[in-house]
Amino acid sequence: MAYEARNYEQLLGIDGLSDQILKNHFTLYQGYVTNTNKLADALNQLLKEGKIAVPEYAELKRRFGWEFNGMRLHEYYFGNMVKGGKGLDPASGLAQKLAADFGSYDNWQKDFKASGAIRGIGWVVLCLDPVANRTCNVWINEHDAGHLAGGIPLMIMDVFEHAFMIDYGLKRADYIETFFRVIDWSAVTARYANAPKVTL
Repeated sequence: MAYEARNYEQLLGIDGLSDQILKNHFTLYQGYVTNTNKLADALNQLLKEGKIAVPEYAELKRRFGWEFNGMRLHEYYFGNMVKGGKGLDPASGLAQKLAADFGSYDNWQKDFKASGAIRGIGWVVLCLDPVANRTCNVWINEHDAGHLAGGIPLMIMDVFEHAFMIDYGLKRADYIETFFRVIDWSAVTARYANAPKVTL
């Protein structure tokens, strides 16, 4: 079954991100969905033909993770933003977890923002290690490098240039502040509440 691009047009008009940058971003995301489907089809065809020991199969297999993660990371990112933002309830389980793991919510926020300010392209992920039941902020460089094995993404911030340069130029810190004003913490806390517990 083919993956289908989700519609995030409800974000148009969000404070701090122009419709132009959002529409460009949606188009980029839709390209990842298209390419994920193309690669899945090509890999299935090679499998049917018994061509799994050829270099083409290996390269398509490697590329699939990059396209798939490009699709899915954007879905998490768009899905954890909302016009006007929705604050984190300090009494919520997630707020208490962040305070326990980082010493305070403010410490978590400082770490997340500092991760987003790292030079280079990438993503910042508030991630849950379901084995240790511990949250951490993770830098992902390219879509397929830097993920923690088994880690569950709770919140994603895109810090590739296409996410902010049209509106902010090189002022990434200003974009990060805008992102924090539009976080939909209800979506993030729902991800946390629905995360499975894992034992090895």
